[in-house]
Amino acid sequence: MPDSRAFAIPFAVCCAAVALFAIMDATMKGLSLSIGLFNALVWRALAGTLLGVALMLLMRQRWPSRDVLRLHLLRGTVVAVMASLFFWGIMRMPLAEAIALSFIAPLVALYLAALLLKERISQRAVLASLLGLAGVAVILSARLGGSYDGGALAGAIAVLLSALLFAWNLILQRQQAQLASPVEVAFFQHLVMFALFALAALASWLTPAPFALAGLAESLRIPDARSWMLVLLATVLAFTSLASFAWAYARAEAQSLIPVEYSAFLWAALLGWLIFGERLTLSTIAGAALIVAGCLIAAGAGPVRRRAGRDVRADS
Repeated sequence: MPDSRAFAIPFAVCCAAVALFAIMDATMKGLSLSIGLFNALVWRALAGTLLGVALMLLMRQRWPSRDVLRLHLLRGTVVAVMASLFFWGIMRMPLAEAIALSFIAPLVALYLAALLLKERISQRAVLASLLGLAGVAVILSARLGGSYDGGALAGAIAVLLSALLFAWNLILQRQQAQLASPVEVAFFQHLVMFALFALAALASWLTPAPFALAGLAESLRIPDARSWMLVLLATVLAFTSLASFAWAYARAEAQSLIPVEYSAFLWAALLGWLIFGERLTLSTIAGAALIVAGCLIAAGAGPVRRRAGRDVRADS
């Protein structure tokens, strides 16, 4: 197969995966606004676990070793907190703005790679980080200037915290990719998330009213038919996009596919406008441009580039 065609197919698959994940984010935002965030997370995790069981049995996947199970447990825990923060944030702010802020994750991953994987941080990586921070400042400037309510500012902070966890998730993702198949990774991620959310609901029965966990179990309810459709849609989109990313990144260099993932901003802007009536501000566009520029500079920063690979919510 000619080189151009060999790259064109993974490129197209990666484009499709980005679009599918953007639709999943919009689906989860609508579902969370409809039935509540905790319900949306619990039932999607359950549906993903059941789908994962079916695929594990169908593909005759072997049970992982104890060391791999520990890695699955760690990453599942990180993703559970990360997803909770991200979806809590997008309930309170425009989808495109949240996606733009989450692009900071690969830049943070550069420093985590240095800390956890003992990689050297180059001057280009430092410049990339400064551009990324400038982009975040531009986006937040509108909120700090009083253009938005306090809930939206809290949502932006939650998304930034989620992006910090996602940067750690990027490092764990690289370690998992060497030890487990995409189906196994997706199954255990949903299983660990469901187990944690179920434990949180159980603990809430014993938590006094003034504390944060109080009321979680009482708020948990079985979705109606329409909500179940959204739960199933979000689950299928998450699994399909994850498998598509894995297939594409196995057949093309990460540095060639990284720029594709920033098209998520365009999808988020379009879906936010069509579904939620969200308008796109100049500060969001300018901030996103600075963050993306920083990430593209970081993509040429040597060995760290391959460690910092993919960015936003491909495995949330």
